[in-house]
Amino acid sequence: MKFIDEAKIEVIAGDGGNGVASFCREKFRPFGGPDGGDGGKGGSIWAVADRNINTLVDYRFSKLHKARNGENGRGSDCYGKGADDIMLRMPVGTLIIDQNDGEIVADLTEHGQQVLLAKGGEGGWGNIHFKTSTNRAPRQKTEGKEGERRELRLELKVLADVGLLGMPNAGKSTFISAVSNARPKIADYPFTTLHPNLGMVRVSHEKSFVIADIPGLIEGAAEGAGLGIQFLRHLQRTRLLLHIVDLAPFDNVDPVKEAKAIVKELQKYDESLYDKPRWLVLNKLDMVPEGERKKRVKDFVKKFGWKGPAYEISALTREGCEELVQDIYNYLAEQKQMEQRVEAAPQMEEAARGINSIDPDDPRFKIID
Repeated sequence: MKFIDEAKIEVIAGDGGNGVASFCREKFRPFGGPDGGDGGKGGSIWAVADRNINTLVDYRFSKLHKARNGENGRGSDCYGKGADDIMLRMPVGTLIIDQNDGEIVADLTEHGQQVLLAKGGEGGWGNIHFKTSTNRAPRQKTEGKEGERRELRLELKVLADVGLLGMPNAGKSTFISAVSNARPKIADYPFTTLHPNLGMVRVSHEKSFVIADIPGLIEGAAEGAGLGIQFLRHLQRTRLLLHIVDLAPFDNVDPVKEAKAIVKELQKYDESLYDKPRWLVLNKLDMVPEGERKKRVKDFVKKFGWKGPAYEISALTREGCEELVQDIYNYLAEQKQMEQRVEAAPQMEEAARGINSIDPDDPRFKIID
């Protein structure tokens, strides 16, 4: 299926039904009074995150989603029936943005998450609500309210722990196929990858993480060169970036120049993405003679000015991949533990304040010898 990661839709909630002014006219009830019922509620439109959906292709061709209106009220105290809600199922990782003001309506990050996109109108009141001791035959009624209408832009940002970054034909697809269950297209020409690929990397039976491969970048991608930077959004949710560099390019280009061009395009696109933790992965060592490997790696790191973690691998022969995968998992585990401690800190402080506020003279607390 073709990968679709953007779509524009319009959602229109249903209008509420009108209330009715009616009077009881049954036999033997000459003073029956008002019996006009309320109108029904219009249908609302919800977004639901579904992990079984991978693309937004359904919304590329189905742009208008309209809920039914609520039924009008009727006499004999009959209330109008409310309309059913519409549930729009979207991939986990979908960002929903209001097309008019650019406001983020929702960010679907968990399976089963539900977000209200357009609220249905409330039904109008019938004249039974306006009866008083001085107004026994009210003719007032209210009309149902209009449902909300919104124009939305959907953007899919894949949820992955690790993102691959690099020039076309740097070996990203070969790497993700070597360490995960992903099977992307692999060929000996640039731009083999035309859409993001996700792979599950299983370190052990209970230890795993998700890795994402996006189409390669070239110099000038921010201006639309190559496939541009349209897929970089998929790296914004990752915790770690792997910058994969081809140490043995077939066209004899300078790997240092290409690596610096990638970093420059990354900074142009998003400063926060540029500031993400990034590891250097020097690939295709199997194409370099053993006697030249250390020197070529040392020269590249020096010219590139790299001071962070650097790994030497061959994705084709899987040399060095196991060590890299294990280090990635350990790093991600540490990051998750730090996030959990940060989230738990306010609760621990509140509990500590509660303990310090205990009155020792309170009869509920007594010392047991």
